[in-house]
Amino acid sequence: MTVYDEVEIEDMEWNSELDAFTWSCPCGDIFRLTVAEMRAGEEIATCPSCTLLLRVIYDDADIPEAAPPVEGGGVPPPPPAVGVSA
Repeated sequence: MTVYDEVEIEDMEWNSELDAFTWSCPCGDIFRLTVAEMRAGEEIATCPSCTLLLRVIYDDADIPEAAPPVEGGGVPPPPPAVGVSA
């Protein structure tokens, strides 16, 4: 597989909305490598607008703790009240 370039994870930007590390692509979009992809052992960041690929150099220790998913993509519900019966 031919990659456009290689970059260290420390040089990439963290995008919390995408839950991914990003890097500028020459086409004007961004390469992205998500936490889920990193946990699966992926090291290739893709650009959604072109066919270029970027190899990301990282260790398992560089993978951030993933935030638990929120159903519906909104604000998490408040915790249930303790000791209150309905």
